[in-house]
Amino acid sequence: MKEISIGLIGFGIVGSGVVKILEENRDLLEARVGIPLRVKAIADLDIQTDRGVKVDRAVLTTDARQVLEDPEISIVVELIGGYEPARTFILQALGHGKMVVTANKALLAESGDEIFRAAHQSGVDVGFEAAVAGGIPILRSLREGLVANRFDKVMAILNGTCNFILTSMYDNPGVSFSDVLRQAQEMGYAEADPSLDVDGIDSAHKLVLVLGMTHGIRVRVSDLCVEGIRGITSFDVKMAKEFAYKIKLLALIISRGDMVEARVHPTMIPQHHPLATVDGVFNGIYLKGNMVGEQLFYGRGAGREPTASAVIGDIVECARNAAQGRGGLVPPLGYPEDWTAPVRVMDMNAVSTNYYLRVQAKDRPGVLSKISGIMADHCISIHSVVQKGRDASGSVPVVFITHRATEADIQAASTKIGELDVVDGRPTILRIEDETLD
Repeated sequence: MKEISIGLIGFGIVGSGVVKILEENRDLLEARVGIPLRVKAIADLDIQTDRGVKVDRAVLTTDARQVLEDPEISIVVELIGGYEPARTFILQALGHGKMVVTANKALLAESGDEIFRAAHQSGVDVGFEAAVAGGIPILRSLREGLVANRFDKVMAILNGTCNFILTSMYDNPGVSFSDVLRQAQEMGYAEADPSLDVDGIDSAHKLVLVLGMTHGIRVRVSDLCVEGIRGITSFDVKMAKEFAYKIKLLALIISRGDMVEARVHPTMIPQHHPLATVDGVFNGIYLKGNMVGEQLFYGRGAGREPTASAVIGDIVECARNAAQGRGGLVPPLGYPEDWTAPVRVMDMNAVSTNYYLRVQAKDRPGVLSKISGIMADHCISIHSVVQKGRDASGSVPVVFITHRATEADIQAASTKIGELDVVDGRPTILRIEDETLD
């Protein structure tokens, strides 16, 4: 084989970054692979816009079939995102015996089983390092470098948009969620429709893939507890500071014997926790392995160059295997295709942790006793309580930090508290991950 031919489907921000790296680091990549890498075809609906990278216009096409059906192309890189036609393109590429590289976390979270099965049947590789945490090589580390470990806990900041918003609210007391979201959109950190990010869906897609690698469990987003950050107020951020916490949108995986907690939601963590220092648009993954102990992975989770760097890493791995005429040696999730996980995801109602409850209560005698009575009826012990001054509506924000309680009990108590005539609406609930609380 004189060279490895690559075909790209999608020539947007990441796709142009991939071509840029392949061109600028051509000699380095050839030295590492042992054979030249050549982009033979690039398919995109728009082949007129200047992407700011040098490319021979003869390789550009609006017809993806010129990538998928070319027998000389060994590796297909899918970078269009979304479900269709990305799913169809990937399955066609695998059916033609081509290696596939993608950054499409949403597709893999929903249709990964089908895609991985097709890759197994064709004996080829599917690389998707760029699907989680951008330029941080967390998936390869979990799948290969850390295979000796059982993972007791994974706590991850996997969405830079949410992390930017929460960091800005922490650093600028009094600023609202909506104001910071608008700023994030103006800076290009948030989409015009930010729902996938701020509602936790993007993080949940990534959690599905990480859970598959840490525990071999294959689930869908609909199987998980997923909450976003829209309900976080400047008051909540202020109170977190007073309790020496920071609020982060976390993807959590916690082993509990033959069960595993898997959830995405805003979480209070101690200011001294390693993830508390992961600010702005950066991502961080904190994990505990039973052999390596604690580890922290930190870096840029998005952007053209970091994401393209992860894509190139997969391309190089596929190219090395293609050059040797082999593929599928390492399963995509690190477990054999026919393996069944001996653990399963815990029902969210059974999860036990500590909680922050913010109640907007009328400034009347006996209100606290009514609220605490409901909490006691639901087996919830109060660790501390703080009552702040009356707000413009005449209600008083009261904050409770609880000892460990179950999700079922906290939700039931919250519903009852919200029904009191001395309370304005249902309490705001935030979960706390703090091992010093009992």
